[in-house]
Amino acid sequence: MKVSVIVPAYNEAVNIPYLVEEFDKLLKQRKNYEVIVIDDGSEDNTQEILKQHRRSYLRSLRHKKNMGKTQAIVSGARVARGGVIVIFDADLQFDSNDIPRLVALIEGGSDVATGWKQGNYEKRFVSSVYNYWARRLFRLDIHDMNAIKAMRKEVLKDIPMRKDWHRYIVPIARESGYRIGEIKVNLRPRRYGVPKYQQKSRILIGFFDLLAVKFQLSFMKKPLLYFGTIGLFSILGGVLVGIFSIILRLFGHGFRPLLYLVILLVISGILFFSLALIGESIRAILDHLEKREV
Repeated sequence: MKVSVIVPAYNEAVNIPYLVEEFDKLLKQRKNYEVIVIDDGSEDNTQEILKQHRRSYLRSLRHKKNMGKTQAIVSGARVARGGVIVIFDADLQFDSNDIPRLVALIEGGSDVATGWKQGNYEKRFVSSVYNYWARRLFRLDIHDMNAIKAMRKEVLKDIPMRKDWHRYIVPIARESGYRIGEIKVNLRPRRYGVPKYQQKSRILIGFFDLLAVKFQLSFMKKPLLYFGTIGLFSILGGVLVGIFSIILRLFGHGFRPLLYLVILLVISGILFFSLALIGESIRAILDHLEKREV
């Protein structure tokens, strides 16, 4: 089975020689591997360094501007010749010797093989909180969603890949019925260069992306069930509060805030029902488009 290693690279010129050196050692006895480096609009001389380190197993693509890691993975997968795709970071924080172990997991029956980072790293606390909530939201039985991964090529063709959604390949693939495997992988300190995800705003972006993926994988599957149920309970609550306020009025105890609460509950219920119907319409369009693609 041919293996395509996709390496997204943004301003990683200083690491490219060491990346090639590491793959020279790894692929000395492995002829069924190819490495595709995606120069994601680098502003340094990443492309020139790649040209200086030509190898028979090495290919490169270049984005005219920085489009993000997810798009780099998608671009690499389009030209990949292998039946197995491996996503490997250009900063060499992951060990290339773990790649064959992940591929072995795929050959053993898994559709997606993800690593569980072992070692010290700066964002351990943030990563642990992020992975905890990911496991709770998606009911995953793995420890780490955001490490080196290997997967069958059809997985990337089958699942949606929006901007920054490379972090959610595992839960989206699981939701699509693919089998997930996990092994421990070695995490090394970055040798050279600057981390691309230092900004604190990335935590907030990651949180909202997490909710967006959960929304797509649950609420958008049956919008009428979820939002319609909320709308029904809201209207029912408005009716009950209305009856209660009428009874109070009959006994001479008028309470105007209850009237406002009835209006709020009934209008909210109608809005949720409207949202549910709109969601069902969007879901029907998506189902139609998916059938046409098949």
